[in-house]
Amino acid sequence: MQKSNKIIYAFIDSQNLNLAIRDQGWVLDFKKYYIYLKDKYKITKAFLFIGYVPGNEMLYANLQESGFIIILKPTTIYNKNGESFIKGNVDAELVLHTMIQYPNYDQAIIVSGDGDFRCLIEYLADNDKLSRVMIPNPKKYSALLRGFRKYFCYMHQLSNKLSYKRKKRE
Repeated sequence: MQKSNKIIYAFIDSQNLNLAIRDQGWVLDFKKYYIYLKDKYKITKAFLFIGYVPGNEMLYANLQESGFIIILKPTTIYNKNGESFIKGNVDAELVLHTMIQYPNYDQAIIVSGDGDFRCLIEYLADNDKLSRVMIPNPKKYSALLRGFRKYFCYMHQLSNKLSYKRKKRE
């Protein structure tokens, strides 16, 4: 079996990934996920785009220790109907960093089901730089991405392999 020397980078929309996985009833173990990406898709680097929330420094440190390159986006707190929620849309950062890194990789994996990435996915595909579009939830992804199905891989069947298991106390 011949070893591939391709340089493959993953660009991960953490909000889309996390919410889509939780919507299916499981929690992703990011450490296992990074190992999975390295083993299955032979990634060289994995960029994880995430909104910065003060107090979550331990989370960011753990993600970095797991192997991810963390790109933090400032967040804003909004109030809607008496409820507060945090908004930190990472789409522009993911597209920007994918293009900044463009000369450094041979293939890219985009992890998101968000249709906002259609133009990026199309550009990468047209230039033979798209390896995969990893869809976290096959039942909930944008119809704008359907033209790229040949690149799709899905995560819904990976819960046994990649779900977070709480460590039992002794």
